[in-house]
Parts: sequence; structure tokens; C-alpha cells
Amino acid sequence: MSKRVALVTGGIGGLGTEICKYLARSGRAVVAADLASRAERVAEFGKETAEFGDQIRFEPINVGDFDGCTQAIKAIEAKHGAIDILVNAAGITRDTTLRKMNAQQWNDVIDINLGGVFNTCRAVVEGMSERGFGRIVNISSVNGQTGQFGQTNYSAAKAGMHGFTMALAREVARKGVTVNSVSPGYCRTAMVAAIAENVRSQIIAAIPVGRLGEPSEIARVVDFLCAEDSGFITGANIPVNGGYFMDF
Repeated sequence: MSKRVALVTGGIGGLGTEICKYLARSGRAVVAADLASRAERVAEFGKETAEFGDQIRFEPINVGDFDGCTQAIKAIEAKHGAIDILVNAAGITRDTTLRKMNAQQWNDVIDINLGGVFNTCRAVVEGMSERGFGRIVNISSVNGQTGQFGQTNYSAAKAGMHGFTMALAREVARKGVTVNSVSPGYCRTAMVAAIAENVRSQIIAAIPVGRLGEPSEIARVVDFLCAEDSGFITGANIPVNGGYFMDF
């Protein structure tokens, strides 16, 4: 059997890079898709994944553009093969309180973080269903479960992702396609590093395990959900947050 092709949006980000590496180690042909405008980061990503050679490749995509996203995914499949695994890790923040938030800050986050999930899933789900196999993993956030000060846009998008995941999981469950979400807590990424140090210290103090998560700890959960023999897990949300938020 040829290698499963995995598409990881936001693939050159902190979490995305580790997810690409884990999927490649498990034998997948990985396409890291992200904005081509981040040329310096694309070059760094190439160095960070050089050990994998052609097993991890970069392709440009704008997940917030429905038509552009559809065309990009068609081009990726023509070049690399049908997409069997989709990991939606693309995401942005535009943090501010609702009283100060403008429409652009709201729309930008909803369009990328939630709209992007629709755009990519819409482009691959038909092919996965026809072939009788697919793994979709949407990267949400603990803040989609708890809410967070200054993140009504981000929390709304991430919470919406859970509903989307469960609904799509029901639609394609009999087609051999699973759809799950992973909700990371605060991890050692550039996005978290951008938080003011005093606020970050307060966050870490509230995490029962007493530290930030590592991107690799998220990636190994994603890799597990993408496995051939993970077909009985669908519509689930897996929290990976060091005990920051616990539910049942």
C-alpha cells in the first residue's frame, strides 16, 4: 500500500511542525500547507524537517479563502496524491475585549479558525468518503471549552469547531471517515510566548502539572487519532491541557 497522504494546515507553525514530524515518522507522506508569504519561516521549516527529505513538503494555501482553498487542495492532490488525512492546525488570534473588538478582528478569527475548517473539510470529505477511508483532526483549544478574557472571537471559533466536528463525524461515520478534535492547553509555542510574562506566569501557576505543554505532546495525540486502527474513535474531543480544565 502506498503511503497515506496527510495534509496539515498551519503546518509550519509551532504545533503544525511537530504534527508533521510525528505523521512522517509514522510513515505518512506529509504536506505542510501554510501562507507562502511567510518566506523566512518556510525556509526555517525546511531546515527543521530536513531529516525527512521529500517525506515532508510545503505547499501554499490560504484556508480563509473558500475558492482558493479548493483550488489549492486540488493542486496538492494532483501533485502528491489523494488526501487521506487532514489536520486543521491553522489559526490566528486578534485578542481584545468585546467592548473594544471591531468587526474585522471578529471576522478574521472566525474566517480562519472556523471558516478554514469548513473550507478544507469541504474540499476533501467527498474523496475520503468515496475511497472508504479518512482521518480528520481539528485542532481546537482549551479556551473553546472554558472561554478566556479578551478572546470572545477565538473562544467562539474554537467552540464552534467542536460542534462542527461532531456533526461531520455523524455524516461520514459509515464511510470509513473519522472526525475528531484535539483541545490543547497552553503550550510552548510562539503564540503563547507572545502573552505578557506576568499573565503567562499566572496561567502556568493554574496548570496542575505546573508547566506549559510541549508541541510534541499534542502531536502524538493527533498521530494516534490518524492511525489506521483508530477507526472506532469519532466525534470525540481529546483535551491535552495538563489538567487546566477537566470535564467528563
